Amino acid sequence: MTVWDRPEPTARPVPLDRERIVAAAIALADEGGLEQVSLRKVAARLNAGPMRLYGFISTKQELFDLMVDEVNAEILPERQPGDWREALRVLAHRTRQAALRHEWLADLLGGRPSLGPNGLAVTEAKLAALDGLADIDTAMRAVETVSAYANGAIRREIANLRAERATGLSKRDWQRASGPHVTRMLATGRFPALSKAVYDGTDVDAETSFATGLDWVLDAVAAKLTRPPA
Repeated sequence: MTVWDRPEPTARPVPLDRERIVAAAIALADEGGLEQVSLRKVAARLNAGPMRLYGFISTKQELFDLMVDEVNAEILPERQPGDWREALRVLAHRTRQAALRHEWLADLLGGRPSLGPNGLAVTEAKLAALDGLADIDTAMRAVETVSAYANGAIRREIANLRAERATGLSKRDWQRASGPHVTRMLATGRFPALSKAVYDGTDVDAETSFATGLDWVLDAVAAKLTRPPA
């Protein structure tokens, strides 16, 4: 039985429910990452005994599942765009925006599908965008491909943000600090392609990089879509 199928106990003596538990857990994770989330700390934030939480949630993994599903509600757009590209593009960008608000989400993206109501609704929206444009196997592979790109790009962006905080160096500061070493290595002539990228390439911000890569992935998906026979 999943956490969504298991009924909640009757609240006593401090009013408590999964909604309040999940909200407290998300607040802790937003403040300090997933490592700050424990049933004990969530209970303390709610002024409840830790054992009371086990009536609502059996494991920390269940709590993480509920947290992800709550954030999935932020990813769902108010309306489904009619164009499949725009629908998948909007969902990918809204996933990135949600991860920037809740950086811990990057650590939980991917893996087994989210089975909560909001997670299922996100998956439904992705598949529905391709309904009638390809056979179901092609549609599933297309959704997996777009999600894999978005998840990977989001994780990279969040990792860079965490590195900035951990080192105290912005991207530009890190590039300046690393510049002498990189210059010496490129001067050896062993890395001609990398040298061209460093000296001739255009540096873009994370949002532009994400949008460009996403459009390329959607172009590749478009090339695979064929209308199934009537």
